[in-house]
Amino acid sequence: MSSLEKEFLEKMEKHKGVIFKISKMYMDNFDDQKDLFQEITFQVWKAYPSFEGRSEFSTWLYRIALNTAILFLKSEKKRSFIQNDDVGNFKINQEDYNDEDEQKLKKMYEAINQLNTIDKALVFYYLENYSGKQIAEQLGITEVNARVKLNRAKEKLKELINTTYHGTR
Repeated sequence: MSSLEKEFLEKMEKHKGVIFKISKMYMDNFDDQKDLFQEITFQVWKAYPSFEGRSEFSTWLYRIALNTAILFLKSEKKRSFIQNDDVGNFKINQEDYNDEDEQKLKKMYEAINQLNTIDKALVFYYLENYSGKQIAEQLGITEVNARVKLNRAKEKLKELINTTYHGTR
């Protein structure tokens, strides 16, 4: 194994939770989540040699992961035919998603899945504690626009959760 591969695997192991979250946010069934996880990992691996370290690895990873998720959703061909064995080193396990608050998380993800792709990205960045400025930079929009869009996305999400799970508006 080359030093590049070893470095990549170490960084991916440290940050795989991000990929789990994005996969779960954009795909509602476990098999599709695994496929998206693998697709994101593959795209990050392909781009890794060009990572120059000008930003944090996690920031760079978020951008690739979200872009891949959006393209994956738009694609008619949702199954990736990845032949790279290295991607198999990142296995997604059902128990990785088990949590004492699994029911609450499940409801939240179900509501998030009803949002459009941009709103999902905004909510993801918000859940990852990105500032309005950081969200704007990631999405290539103004900070004011990012905050307005984020507030609208949070309101939609709140409405979806209230309507779906509490029967109120």
